[in-house]
Parts: sequence; structure tokens; C-alpha cells
Amino acid sequence: MNLLLLEEADFIAADRAVLSDRRFIHMQEIHRVAVGDSLRVGRIGGLMGQARVERLEGHEAELSLSFDQAPPAKLPLTLVLALPRPKMLRRVFQTIATMGVAKLVLVNSYRVEKSFWQTPFLEPETIRENLILGLEQARDTVLPEVVIEKRFKPFVEDRLPAITAGTLGLVGHPGNHPPCPRGVEGPVTLAIGPEGGWIPYEVDLLGKAGLAPVQLGERILRVETAVTALLARLF
Repeated sequence: MNLLLLEEADFIAADRAVLSDRRFIHMQEIHRVAVGDSLRVGRIGGLMGQARVERLEGHEAELSLSFDQAPPAKLPLTLVLALPRPKMLRRVFQTIATMGVAKLVLVNSYRVEKSFWQTPFLEPETIRENLILGLEQARDTVLPEVVIEKRFKPFVEDRLPAITAGTLGLVGHPGNHPPCPRGVEGPVTLAIGPEGGWIPYEVDLLGKAGLAPVQLGERILRVETAVTALLARLF
């Protein structure tokens, strides 16, 4: 945890907060804080700053707070991602929050198993928990927007064109395609498929919505690896 993120419920005054959950345990076991110590803190959706430990008891800590630093800017990116396997989904949420993705759209695909949509990792509370873990790693306070689209064709035909308008639209897809561009300036809409990739029909439909296929080479990557590799290359 590189940043202690504070929820609205933690505040007992404008400049005071009390913690008694996993963050308190982390402060004790990892940071080994004592009264008078300072920590980096951030207010979810707001500024970052410093906290001073004013009181430390067996079950809670009281902090005095000052906020004076804006969080890092988000990537100018909308990531359209075919729903990955549940075990991978948890890591993907943390990764996109860490890397600064502004918006994530989870979509269906022919190769996405129907059972994936039943995972508890898609519960709003669980999504938020994993995004917060990513923000803590990156020292960020602003949660990415997450949208769930269970019907591929209506989303791509009816809503995706408005998202891609004015952006560089790309589809990560193995094959004889141009290489993914590097160091892009300006907004990007990027679509990444499931394990095994998009089927040709889906690639064609994404192309009609303004997304051109690109590749990273001959190797086939796991979804979580492809996300990291493509974002690093683009930005």
C-alpha cells in the first residue's frame, strides 16, 4: 500500500479520520507506525496529502490530515475488454486502476463462457475493492469508470461509435496486421479480446465502429499480459 485511501465514512472532522479495518492492520503490521509518524494519504475522488498519527490504540488509529496534491492524470483511454476468466478479472481490475485507465467497458464475446458472467467478482462492491487496491499501489485517488455490456452486437453497433468518435480506435488482435503504435498522443479507444482472440465477425463489427486491428508480434499473450503490454506501448 503506497497510499492510504480514505472513505467519507472515515472522517470525524474535515481534517481528522479514524481507521479500524484492514488499513489499520496494514499500518501496524507493514508500516509499524507509532504516534507522531506521517503517512501518505488520499481522499477517494479527491486530493492527496499527509496524515499524522495522533492516537494509536489496540483497535483503531486517529489521524490528522492535510490535502494539497492533485492525483495523477488518467490515461486518455477507453478500454473495451472481453470479459476474462474470473481469476484473471480480479487482477485486471487492479491493473487498469494502477495504470490509470479512465474507463473500462466489459463486453461479451463468442469465446466468453456464459458462466463467467456469474462470477462474484462482477459485484459492484467487489469491483470497487479491487480498483481501490490498484489505486493504493499507484498513488491515485480517482476510481476508473467501469461499464458492463452483456450484449456485444447492440453495444458495438449502437454505443461504441460515439465512444470512438474523435479517438484513435484500435483492436488488439493476432495476425497480419500493422504493429501497435507507440507513444500515442491524444485519446484512444482500445479493444482487447478474450483468450483465443476475437472471431472474424467481431473484428469486422469493431472495424465498422472505427477500430482498426493491430498486433504485438507472433506470440499469443494472456489477457492480463496483453492489457499491460498494449497500454505500455501506447502511452
